[in-house]
Amino acid sequence: MSMILSASVVRVRDGLPLSASTDYEQSTGMQECRKYFKMLAKKLSQLPDRCTLKTGQYNINFISSLGVSYMMLCTENYPSVLAFCFLDELQKEFITTYNMMKTNTAIRPYCFIEFDNFIQRTKQRYNNTRSLSTKMNLADMQTEIKLRPPYQISVSELGSANGFAHVSVGEYKGTGKISAAPHQRLEPVTLPGIVSFVLSLLCGALNLIRGFHAIESLLQNEGEDFSYVIAFFLGTAACLYQCYLFVYHTGWRNAKSFLSFGLICLCNMYLYELRNLWQLFFHVTVGAFSTLQIRLRQPQGKSPDYNV
Repeated sequence: MSMILSASVVRVRDGLPLSASTDYEQSTGMQECRKYFKMLAKKLSQLPDRCTLKTGQYNINFISSLGVSYMMLCTENYPSVLAFCFLDELQKEFITTYNMMKTNTAIRPYCFIEFDNFIQRTKQRYNNTRSLSTKMNLADMQTEIKLRPPYQISVSELGSANGFAHVSVGEYKGTGKISAAPHQRLEPVTLPGIVSFVLSLLCGALNLIRGFHAIESLLQNEGEDFSYVIAFFLGTAACLYQCYLFVYHTGWRNAKSFLSFGLICLCNMYLYELRNLWQLFFHVTVGAFSTLQIRLRQPQGKSPDYNV
């Protein structure tokens, strides 16, 4: 009999289980699949956003979006289009119910266990295919799967010594090449970090506006100094680069942030005659605050070994 057996919701960056159905059977095959769930959860950030793992008489399917992965276990003869429609429905409901801030800052495993009620209701509907009233969604999903089929993970790949190293360098239809060394993720964004990001954008915009005004003044008065225009645009570039460093992890990230802050200070020292003390204080303070937030937002450590 084809049916969905269980499902779970997992955070992609560290494999933290957020919610799961509570109806695992105790058969040998099901216990083995729980091990596969755990192994897959550790590698979600290295895998495409839609995958299937076939384990004999069972299949594990999952989709990932916005830092959360939705995984399900079904019998091998359960239709693939129904499986991914089921996961898509879980995804839409979870995104509607919980915001990204809650999922990013969650610490305890299964802290959204109440979502299991929706998982159970949806699973019952999809296990009774005669009562399904999602023909249009099924047609759309069938077309999408044909155009971009899920990546097929083999059991041998899952159990290899190098994990998914050779999976990540392969070609995945619909997503192109997957990097063998994915970009390292940074820690979740905090409120001070968001404030520093917005203020840096504001300083960059102010410098840009003043730069265009300086160009207009230069065109009207031939005696104006063109170096002021350069200073304004360099200040803009430094502010925007600090925003980039706050969002993305790069090599020598801290050193680059200090250099950007130094450039901001130099530009404002040169523009001393065009700005009052309060304006200079604001730009330098924002630059220092952004540098601090870049320094505090470090790459995430090794993923903990959660029992999914």
